[in-house]
Order: sequence, then C-alpha cells, then structure tokens
Amino acid sequence: MNGALLEVAAISVTFDGFKAINRLSFSIGPAELRAIIGPNGAGKTTFMDIVTGKTKPDEGQVLWGEVSRNLIGMNEARIARAGIGRKFQRPTVFEDQTVFANLLMALKNTRAPLAVLFYTPKRRDVARVEDLAGEIGLAEQIRRKAGELSHGQKQWLEIGMLLAQDPKLLLVDEPAAGMTLGEREHTADLLREAAKTRAVVVVEHDMEFVRRLDCKVTVFHEGSVLAEGSLDHVTRNQDVIDVYLGR
Repeated sequence: MNGALLEVAAISVTFDGFKAINRLSFSIGPAELRAIIGPNGAGKTTFMDIVTGKTKPDEGQVLWGEVSRNLIGMNEARIARAGIGRKFQRPTVFEDQTVFANLLMALKNTRAPLAVLFYTPKRRDVARVEDLAGEIGLAEQIRRKAGELSHGQKQWLEIGMLLAQDPKLLLVDEPAAGMTLGEREHTADLLREAAKTRAVVVVEHDMEFVRRLDCKVTVFHEGSVLAEGSLDHVTRNQDVIDVYLGR
C-alpha cells in the first residue's frame, strides 16, 4: 500500500444503469488532510458510502490499515470500530443534551450492555471531554444544550464527537455549508489540527474554504479521479475547468 492508511483499488458501482463509480483508485496517508472536489454526480458521496460500508461496490477493494484489510463486506459498525468516522453535511447532535453530555456519550469506551448500563464518568473521561471542548472551540459553551448552539457550533460539536472516538480516518462532508466567514475559518483550523494526528478527507464545493485547508486536492468526475495536486495546480487543469469550474 506504499504507506497508505486507506487505498481504494479499482472500485466500481452501478445504480439502475448509472455508473456512479468507475474503477476509482484513491489513497490517503496516515496523517494527511485531503480535499475532494468535483461536480454533482461525480461520485464523492458514493465513495464515502463505500468506504463506510453503506454501499457495496460491484468490484474492487477498499484496503485499510497496516495489514491492508479489505473492508468490503464489513458492516458499518465494524468499519467504525476499525477507526473510520464520518460526518454528514447536516449536524446530528443530541439537541436536548449539553455539549458536555454529547461529548461524554461519544467517548471511546466499552459498549457492552452492562458496562453502558452502570457507566459513571471517570476523572480521565471528564478531563478528556473538557480538552475536546477546548479543541473545538466550545469550552465556554460546555454546559449549554446543543440545541442552543449556532449552526457552526453544532458542526464543531459533531466533529468533536467523532474525535472523541479517536478515529484514524475522518470523512467530512461539506463542513463549510451555511457557516459564517468566521465559522469557516475556525472549521478549517480545526480540520488542519485534526489532520496532524489522523487522516482527514473533506468533500467540499466552497473553493475558498478548500484554499484555507491548504492541502492536496483530488478532483472526481464521472466516478474517477480526473486530477490531483495543489488547488492551484488542479484549477489550472483544462479538463477540470471544462467539467467543473467553468460551469
């Protein structure tokens, strides 16, 4: 795998005659920030669905970790336990619970029924939650209910909940959507920081936000990789201009 944490190898999937993914090959390193861009229908969401076990491809492999384990055929829960976390575009937090409670529930702990039933937070759990709240910029909101937060703050909370599970790979779908300029700046900082210790893949349409990420960019088109490199490099590519940027 040439040091890759995740390698998608020649995967294809067809829905009702439409080839959503067409022999896609893609890899990401163990501590890397990567942005994926491309027109609607390019296969970005389907790629994440395949990696997380929501969709099974018709062919190809998804190789994971140092031992190159094939994730194809594993269910979503097993893949999540293997260290892959996903954040959807719309935040899904427990709005009637506090920021503290949301982060506490997300901590990586034993999920056996009795352990969950009789769980009481340990000092290290509380300290970890407080650290996470600081990392995501919600230390001052830690006792507020999640439903009282702004859209951007809810996005940060969900990112924090994923980080609480200590994933090796974080898949993030359009995190900048609906955010203010200040919130987008903070989100970019948060994702860059997270990528220092894990792989982070961000699907995004906002080119200014992608520029703030300052990372390698992969362009999808018709279910395959069209171009790859810095944002400046791919935006000068005539094929990318023709199928995406020129629209």
